[in-house]
Amino acid sequence: MNTDCDVLRYTAFTTDPAGGNPAGVVLDARTLDDEQMLAIASRLGYSETAFLTPAPGGGQRSYTVRYFSPKAEVPFCGHATVATAVALGEIHGPGDYLFATQAGEVPVTVDRGADGTPRATLTSVEPHITDVAPDDLAEALAALGWPAADLDPAFPPRIAYAGNRHLVLAAATRARLVDLSYDFARLEALMHRLDLTTVQLVWRASEFVFHARDPFPVGGVVEDPATGAAAAAFGAYARALGLVPSKAVLTLHQGEDMGRPGELTVTLREGDPRVRVSGAAVRIPG
Repeated sequence: MNTDCDVLRYTAFTTDPAGGNPAGVVLDARTLDDEQMLAIASRLGYSETAFLTPAPGGGQRSYTVRYFSPKAEVPFCGHATVATAVALGEIHGPGDYLFATQAGEVPVTVDRGADGTPRATLTSVEPHITDVAPDDLAEALAALGWPAADLDPAFPPRIAYAGNRHLVLAAATRARLVDLSYDFARLEALMHRLDLTTVQLVWRASEFVFHARDPFPVGGVVEDPATGAAAAAFGAYARALGLVPSKAVLTLHQGEDMGRPGELTVTLREGDPRVRVSGAAVRIPG
């Protein structure tokens, strides 16, 4: 099986090549089939790799994008979207791009921050929030090794969607979030049954600042360093439950406990149910 192609390597939600969440980017995947894309993603070993083809009938800045983890295809990936957009921006310039994903159309805008670092802002598909069954919650906590008393009662557990499904659980303390050692196979089995992409674990540091961690066993990855799709889902969750205003800018810190710190900006707009997630991305040398 031939998997030779140009794979760019970027890391998203950071300005440091040693931080954030690495992603592979294949800007021209027209000659690759599903098996080859999965093999490339598996060989690369990042939590996701994005594969682009020209969108049918689309303009110069419209692409069909597919995302593969080392184990499976996923409908949408935020950090690989940011990485891909920045890669395109370095070739075609800043401005607006449109990605057709399995979750729906995702507009992305590329610009430069005050320090000149390229940044991308994605606009999620329309999100929604659903309850989690008590038995499923109990199984998730058992797999994580978290007593129910360690949850923050102000943040009810929910499944949140903004392109993928994520179980949102809030820790009552930073120490609880730091202490993450879970049963990989047990959590993976539950996530497959509930069609979850990650478990979004959060701790509220202040009114608009949160820390997050994302176990990702269904993708073959113990933990995702910076998760844009989960950040979008969390923004929708926090707004829907009245935990933040309907118009707000949230900062999520993720990856610190893995030694790969990243920062995600989540923007909520009045009258628009979609969620915007922004971050920098840089090329990984080598």
